[in-house]
Amino acid sequence: MDLLASFKSYIKEEGLFPASSNLLLAVSGGLDSVVLTDLCIAAGFDIVLAHCNFQLRGEESNRDEVFVRTLASQYNVPVLIEKFDTTAYADANKLSVQVAARELRYNWFFSLVNAEFPVAQYILTAHHRDDNIETLLMNFFKGTGIAGLRGILPKQDKLIRPLLFASRTQLQEYASSKGLQWVEDSSNASDKYTRNYLRHQLIPLAKEIYPQVSENLAHNIERFRDIETLYRQAINIHMKKLIEVRGNEVHIPVLKLAKADPLHSIVYEIIKEYGFSSAQTPEVIALLNSESGKYVQSATHRVIRNRKWLIIAPVVTETPPLIVIEEAPDTVLYPGGSIRLSRIQAADHTISTDPQIAALDAKHIKFPLLLRPWKKGDYFYPLGMQKKKKVARFLIDQKLSATAKEKVWVLEMNKTIIWVVGLRIDDRYKIRPSTREILQLSSEFGR
Repeated sequence: MDLLASFKSYIKEEGLFPASSNLLLAVSGGLDSVVLTDLCIAAGFDIVLAHCNFQLRGEESNRDEVFVRTLASQYNVPVLIEKFDTTAYADANKLSVQVAARELRYNWFFSLVNAEFPVAQYILTAHHRDDNIETLLMNFFKGTGIAGLRGILPKQDKLIRPLLFASRTQLQEYASSKGLQWVEDSSNASDKYTRNYLRHQLIPLAKEIYPQVSENLAHNIERFRDIETLYRQAINIHMKKLIEVRGNEVHIPVLKLAKADPLHSIVYEIIKEYGFSSAQTPEVIALLNSESGKYVQSATHRVIRNRKWLIIAPVVTETPPLIVIEEAPDTVLYPGGSIRLSRIQAADHTISTDPQIAALDAKHIKFPLLLRPWKKGDYFYPLGMQKKKKVARFLIDQKLSATAKEKVWVLEMNKTIIWVVGLRIDDRYKIRPSTREILQLSSEFGR
């Protein structure tokens, strides 16, 4: 195999980057990244080496840094080195050391290519075919779904993996033929890491039964990439038919969703973007046959059954403030929108049927007023009624969704509700033939 020719061909076939691009190479000093560096030089690409010293392996980490500096000098290319206190970062963010190192590494790489004056246009890593096979197996055993089965993608925005076509054996053969030197990471020999266990234990055992297992899995990855594309196209068709976006909420008709097939996959694809796990999918499906008001919650969202709809809405985590209104005229902003207060002479007033405009008899209104979210136990005398009604019952009669109810505010005077904002005033404060001055309240939502 002519690795250089295959390297150039793979970049062209996958459309990874233009040949004239400036490239940032992630170089650890190991075999894979050294081969990637040599191939880029041989292909005539403009490169900058970037090395992370995670300070996790004592002198070995420092040895790797020195090696990469020497490598850059040999090729006469620029090199960037960054030292990280990985252990401290992991402790501060409650992460494993491996996850912390990954975050630190990619955050730094992307800061270099996304800067106002970037050092390069693309990030290249030396992931190869064997890495991809290991990723496929890890994802399969973890149950990550169809997206996990297609393994590592050769291109994700500015992140490029141009060696996914080549096996580690082929990289070793290339390095030997070119007389390349590299350093070994001692942690690669430890089977306590999942990837190493698969590499050293599981895959060799599988090869005893299926000698071509690596080649077969590599071909499967290519098939799964195509399958995922078709899967995604089908899911998008279902989503367009089912999803209605209303502000920051997603509304899904229950009857339509219940007829969708395959239901489990469609529901999961809809809810996963909102922090729900695959294990919660059956719970969400159960909402199709539940009573109104039932919900399933993730860390950031809820799926709520509301009459004929499932509604995906953000979880409200902050307690809204209580707003004191000292006098009118004034304009008051609150989390749900705004209210404008004005005084009008009764002779100049035109009656409006708009529920967002409230007209109150000013002589019965005593400031300060309190604007707050409604709560359980609240009641008032809805306009046109002589008996009091609980706000909760009133909102049910208004056929508001569960999430719309949560956005309702009331205007209170001396512990008495005078207006359910944007819906109904209290009958005791309505204007009468004897009214001389009107306090007009105009609400506007979504500000």
